[in-house]
Amino acid sequence: MSDELVELAKRRGFFFQAAEAYGGVSGFYVYGPEGAALKRNLEDSWRDRFQVQEGHREIEAPTVMPEPVFEASGHLDGFDDMLIECPECGESHRADHIIEDNTGIEDAESLPLDEIGALIAEHDLRCPNCDTELAGEPVEEFNLMFETTIGPGSGHPGYLRPETAQGIFVEFPRLKEYARNQLPFGITQVGRAYRNEISPRKSIVRVREFTQAELEHFIDPEEDEPPLHRVENAEVTLYSADQQNAEDGGHVRMTIGEAVEEGVITSDWVAYYLGVGQEWYERIGVDMERFRFRQHLAGERAHYASDCWDAEAEVDGDWIEITGNSYRSDYDLSKHGTYSDEDFTVFRQYDEPKVVERATVDPDMSYLGPEFGGVAGDIADALQTLAERDRTAFEGDEVTVEIDRESHAIPVEKTGFGVEEVTEAGEHITPHVVEPSIGIDRVLYTVFAHAYETDEVDDETRTRLALEPELAPTTVGVFPLMDKDGMGETARDIAGDLRARGLDVTYDDSGNIGRRYRRQDEVGTPFCVTVDYESLDDDAVTLRERDSTEQVRVAIADLPDILADLRSGDRAFANL
Repeated sequence: MSDELVELAKRRGFFFQAAEAYGGVSGFYVYGPEGAALKRNLEDSWRDRFQVQEGHREIEAPTVMPEPVFEASGHLDGFDDMLIECPECGESHRADHIIEDNTGIEDAESLPLDEIGALIAEHDLRCPNCDTELAGEPVEEFNLMFETTIGPGSGHPGYLRPETAQGIFVEFPRLKEYARNQLPFGITQVGRAYRNEISPRKSIVRVREFTQAELEHFIDPEEDEPPLHRVENAEVTLYSADQQNAEDGGHVRMTIGEAVEEGVITSDWVAYYLGVGQEWYERIGVDMERFRFRQHLAGERAHYASDCWDAEAEVDGDWIEITGNSYRSDYDLSKHGTYSDEDFTVFRQYDEPKVVERATVDPDMSYLGPEFGGVAGDIADALQTLAERDRTAFEGDEVTVEIDRESHAIPVEKTGFGVEEVTEAGEHITPHVVEPSIGIDRVLYTVFAHAYETDEVDDETRTRLALEPELAPTTVGVFPLMDKDGMGETARDIAGDLRARGLDVTYDDSGNIGRRYRRQDEVGTPFCVTVDYESLDDDAVTLRERDSTEQVRVAIADLPDILADLRSGDRAFANL
């Protein structure tokens, strides 16, 4: 972010580094009064589009979760960044970022560790802190989760959640009951997540504590289809994996319908949420000339994703990820179902009963008990699960199951494996998951940067934040021309009435009216109301619009309705 924007963010109370009195803490930021209001409005806008309009429901789960959750989810083994340490100053850096910052290579995080090390040597890359050569230094995987202890002692390890999603997945057995066991249904969550970033940078873009807004949409992959017709005409800019790998590849502009028809986006559900996202980003003021959807390359996809398209925005010449749109298939629910004692499936009723073959086991416990002791019962359960999932595993002389990460081989003849015909009314299926995951801080950063503009007003350079009214921290500034002869009292009454209507209002009687306008322009306030001498006679005020600086005369009695409509977009200032 440019120096001018950083200065504005700090001076006007949008965001600033935490604990500055103690030297600051890298990767942690405080949202000031303007920033906290902007962030809250952004979250509410997301809820409106991705939750309310889509018919989903919201939960709030703990930010600390026990270790088994993350064993099941794969985060303990596969949630790593590439770490390289300077041999001279001891500073730790993300190796892929050093490559991206100093070469023409993009998306270095998709490359294997040995190739990262070779590139550092090939390009003679050095420590950004002290300029020491890094060639030959080991590149290692570093797990990003913050570890803690639940309760006294060290017997119950836990972690600060690295994503809000797991709080939804873990509670699926209960959440499906609230949904009456009917697919599809969606659960949202907006809250804090934590990642122990190696080298936080770019202000609030890469931090260690941040806010996510995530939707987990549970679907039956064989029967549920998205309402693509709602978004099929939305035009999007796509940067597919094929285009990224091609020598002359580039962005392609097409509609969502065309992208699905031509196979550019292979998942209808992902395509649907790209269309929903496109509409929302436009609504909140992201510059569509500096926006794209980029498909993840195979090497950079998260361990849970079968496909992922990032929404990316350009700020200061760099493309930053602001949203991930993933098809997580049944990875999460299957993992939690395997690791826990709960049922993470939903029963699908057949239209008519079916005669099907069912694989069963009847383990010889007189063998399993003496042979495997206390885990014999777990082995018997695992054999049944394996028979239902993959009967071919029983075709040899032995079958292997895993209990607590330890493999156990059992003679097939001792499993009682068999296949029988049964009549079934339905079947249990593990839902698949479609996930739009929004980084609220990064979206705010993008909106803030894209809204920053300068122009000339009354022969002076003016700085303004052209924020959409629904996002602006303050909807309207109310000013008396002077605080005398009843103008101040009238202005304060108007401010009170507007607040009672639910609008964010600031009252200001300090300095000349032009300077007051400039202060509100700089923090993005879209409208200002001025009470003058004439107002005392005609019960009307001057209403000014930020971007055009145009002014109209409005009756005080009509002001609350007009401003509410302007904020919601139900009325345009030009039509007043």
